Amino acid sequence: MTKDKNAEEPTWAQRLEAIEEEVGELYLMDSVPWVLGYSGGKDSTAVVQLVWNALTKLDPKKLKKKIHVISTDTLVENPVVAEWVTSSLKRIEVAANKMKLPIASHRLMPRVEDSFWTNLIGKGYPAPRHKFRWCTERMKIDPSNAFIHQVVKKSGQALLALGTRKAESSTRHAVMNRIRKQAEKYSLQERINPNMSLPGTNVYTPIEDWSNDEVWMYLMENKNPWGHDNKALLNMYQGASPDGECPLVVDTSTPSCGDSRFGCWVCTLVDKDKSMSAMIQNRDESDWMLPLLEFRNKFLDFRPADGSKEEQTDRTRREFRRMNGSLTLHKDRLVHGPYTQEARKELLFELLKAQKIVRELGKENGIEHAANLELIALSEIEEIRRIWVEEKHEIEDLVPSIYEQASGEDYPGRPIKENLLFSSEDLNLLNETCEGDDLQYQTIRNLLNQERSYRTKARRSGLLDDIEKTIKNSFYENEEDALQWAFKKAGKNEEDNEQMDEPIV
Repeated sequence: MTKDKNAEEPTWAQRLEAIEEEVGELYLMDSVPWVLGYSGGKDSTAVVQLVWNALTKLDPKKLKKKIHVISTDTLVENPVVAEWVTSSLKRIEVAANKMKLPIASHRLMPRVEDSFWTNLIGKGYPAPRHKFRWCTERMKIDPSNAFIHQVVKKSGQALLALGTRKAESSTRHAVMNRIRKQAEKYSLQERINPNMSLPGTNVYTPIEDWSNDEVWMYLMENKNPWGHDNKALLNMYQGASPDGECPLVVDTSTPSCGDSRFGCWVCTLVDKDKSMSAMIQNRDESDWMLPLLEFRNKFLDFRPADGSKEEQTDRTRREFRRMNGSLTLHKDRLVHGPYTQEARKELLFELLKAQKIVRELGKENGIEHAANLELIALSEIEEIRRIWVEEKHEIEDLVPSIYEQASGEDYPGRPIKENLLFSSEDLNLLNETCEGDDLQYQTIRNLLNQERSYRTKARRSGLLDDIEKTIKNSFYENEEDALQWAFKKAGKNEEDNEQMDEPIV
C-alpha cells in the first residue's frame, strides 16, 4: 500500500481508541500472563488504567489469563508516595474483584537482609554513591525479578508491561504511520521486545510515544477505574515541583510535572531531594516530613558543601580498613571502608529519634499515615542487632538501650542468645584495662567472643583461622601505622602510589 502523505493525522480520541484495541488484541492473542509495573506515578498509572479499560471492552468470557500489578516498596520511599501506592494497590484488588476482572495487586519488598537500614546501619555500608550503588539491585530489582521468575516458572512465559516513554516526541510521525497501517495486517509482535535479563519475559510499552501532556490529558479525561483520584495525583506532582507549577497543555517552553523526582527519601545519588523539599515548602500538611529531610542531609549526604568531589565528608566516620579487614591505597591515603561502631550507633539513635518526632507531628496534625509511620521496621532492627553481635562481635549488645533512649519505650525485640554475651561489668573492666585504646579493646573483645562462641561446639575447627583473621585485622596501632604497612606491602613510597579511582568498601 502506498503511503498517503496527505492523509489527516488521527485525533487524540482515534489514537486512544487504537491503543486500547491494540491492548485488547494483545491480551487475547495467547495465554501468557501479564505483569504491570506500578510505581503510583503518572506513567504507570496510565498504563494500568489503559489495560483496565481495554479489558472492560472485551467479552468477559474471554478474560481468562491473569494480570499482576506489582509495586516494589523499598521501605524508604517518600512517605507521601508510599501511602498513595499502598492505598492504590488495595483499591485495585477490591475494584478488580468487584468487576470480576483477572487483575491482582502485589506489594513487593526486599528481604530484611537486603533492606537499606540493614546494610547501612547493620553492616556499615556507606551511603550509596555512583561508585558503590549497592541499593538499587537489592531493594528494587531483586524483589520484582523474583516475582517475575515465579510467574515464568509457573506459566513458561510472562509479558511485562511498563510505563516507559521516549524522552522526546521526535517519533510522533512514526506513531501516526503505525496507526494508519492497521489495515495492512500490522503485527503486534513488532511491539514486543525480549528482556535479556529475564528469560521467558517480553516487554511491552504501550505509551512509549506519549508526551507528558498526553499522559496527563488521559488521566484527567478518564476516571480512575479503581477509585483513586487522578486529580489528587496531579496535586501530588504539583506539590513535588520546586516551582509549584504543573500545567497540562500550555506550550513547549512550559516545564512539565514529569521533571519532579519521586523516590527514596534517603537517596544520596542526587545532590538534594528536591521533591521532598518542594512538598514541605508547597504543602502545609507536609511539614511533618521535615525531620526526614534533616536526617538525610545531616547523616547520609557525604558531599562537601562547596560541591567539591575531592573529599567525602563521611570519611572520618568510616573504618580505615575495608569490610574484609584489608587495606587499600588510593593516592597518598587509605580507602576508608564501612561505618565505625560509633557512627552506626549514632545513625540508629538519630533515625529512631526522627521516627518518634515524625509520629508526634503526625498525631498533632491529624495525619494518620504520619502518626503511624515506621521509618525502620522491628525486623530490620533485630537483624541489625544480630549482625552487630554475631558478625561484628560487638557483644555490648547496644541496640536495646539505643532503642529505649531514642524512643522512650521498652525494647520490643526478643532476648538474644546468652552464650554470646559478656556482662556490661566485664566489658567495662576490659575497656578500663585497655586505657582508652579502642583498637586494643575491640581486638580483645572479638577474640574473647570468638572463643566463647566455639565453646559449645562439638568441633572447634575454624577457631584458629578466625583468631588469626581477627589479629591480622587489628594488627595496626592506628590509621597512620596501617598506612605505613600498606605502603611497605605495596613496595612503594607515598609519592609513588598509583593514581586510581577510589574504590568503596
